[in-house]
Amino acid sequence: MNQSVYTNRIALTVALGGFLMGFDASVISGVNKFVQIQFNLSDLQLGFSVSSLTIVAALAMMFSGPLSDKYGRKLVLKYCALIFTVSAIGSALATGFTSFLIFRMLGGLGVGASLIVAPMYIAEIAPASKRGRLVSFNQLNIVLGITIAFFTNYYILSLADHTSSWVSNYGIAEHNWRWMLGIEALPAIVYFFALFSVPKSPRWLMSKGNENKATAVLQRFISVEETAEEIKAIKAALNNVNSSRKTPITELFKPAMRLVLTIGIVVSVLQQITGINAVFFYAPMIFEQSGIGTNASFIQAVLVGITNLLFTIIAMALIDRLGRKPLLIAGVSGIVLFMGLLSYGFGSATYTLDTAQVASLDVTIQNDLAPIIDERYSSDVAYKSALQEVLGMEQAKMYESELITAAIQMNPTLILIGIIGFVACFAVSLGPVMWVLFSELFPLKIRGIAISFVGFINSAISALVQFIFPWELSSLGSATTFMIYGLFALIGLFFIIRLLPETKGKSLEALEKELVK
Repeated sequence: MNQSVYTNRIALTVALGGFLMGFDASVISGVNKFVQIQFNLSDLQLGFSVSSLTIVAALAMMFSGPLSDKYGRKLVLKYCALIFTVSAIGSALATGFTSFLIFRMLGGLGVGASLIVAPMYIAEIAPASKRGRLVSFNQLNIVLGITIAFFTNYYILSLADHTSSWVSNYGIAEHNWRWMLGIEALPAIVYFFALFSVPKSPRWLMSKGNENKATAVLQRFISVEETAEEIKAIKAALNNVNSSRKTPITELFKPAMRLVLTIGIVVSVLQQITGINAVFFYAPMIFEQSGIGTNASFIQAVLVGITNLLFTIIAMALIDRLGRKPLLIAGVSGIVLFMGLLSYGFGSATYTLDTAQVASLDVTIQNDLAPIIDERYSSDVAYKSALQEVLGMEQAKMYESELITAAIQMNPTLILIGIIGFVACFAVSLGPVMWVLFSELFPLKIRGIAISFVGFINSAISALVQFIFPWELSSLGSATTFMIYGLFALIGLFFIIRLLPETKGKSLEALEKELVK
């Protein structure tokens, strides 16, 4: 087989780990509403069920690297595939909130480990001239996994309207959320068996003293002459690794590192505090707040995934042409604009139930709604509070989508434009640019420690945003929630303009001299 074709095949195979990571993280967006009703969850319990995966993933990132050093990248990825399989099946069959939570948290182990190990393996087998493109396969697969999760959620939901006997026999309409979660087991099983065709990492083999095997593996990817040079380079790197491992984390907090550490922390926080994972993990819930109904909200969530995929590809094409800073300025400016649009759209909505609208609702709640008929509410918080008073918490959550659709007066197109615009701006800026900056800003001797540190902060903020989002919608309202995200983006924009250096076209050594005083 041609070496280039073989290299692409192996990289794409390993990058399926990124697909599973993206799918597993985002499939919960279609499940939230049904799980909250099924297990009678409070808003904070729902938030924890979503954010728990990210919390565990952050912890998994800390030990997955050392485990892959000890046991090999390939073996760790195989265990990731098994973990994804067990997590998907266990979550789908969960009989209570506790078991559901345990299996979702188990999936976090696979998410964290695959996020670290899959791109690490690809970088270690890729020729230097193709490394950037091949490693980007993993990011593309993450985004593709997110998109497919939105699509399968919508498809499974739409099957409820089918009259086919197999839909009824398999309980797809009755247990739609279980099928949304369980379907992930199929690509996970495919990934497990596909990894048998993947060779062990040549750099890992060299670290274990297996030079002959490492040489044989490298020759599948590059020429004999290039292999000899690569083996020499790996030996030299291994000779230096012990000294680099002795670098203490206190080096990160020395005065000379103040600027790059500040940039790293601010960018890692900004990427999440502007609400991207609130959108990815709660997309149908957000669209339901605009009164378009459950089915339409799932369709619009698919558009979010497609937008994310398209603009990620655009970012990959522009990042080395335009530079990091221009992309960030343009993208974060757009985030401020579209968050303002979302806040305005939800803030201008009013809610009124009249007699005709109540008559179209489920007969079991019509009489209970009598006290609020023809009452006008100027905010979603006031309207939901009134619904909970007359219906009770459980029924108010169960019928929330239908009750909002019946009462709301607003322009839902503004919400669609706002969400799509926000995702496009994020995908072309903060999404891909952050990790590129992290690989360029920090000096070689502390790069590993520094990236782990700011990466952990990024995951912690992501978990916090996911955790409190349902509470924010209920307590603060949609308009205030998105206004807060927009204000954070505005603060970040000023920081980027004033302090962020342009790293395009500069060597890592030149950047170190410029930034580390």
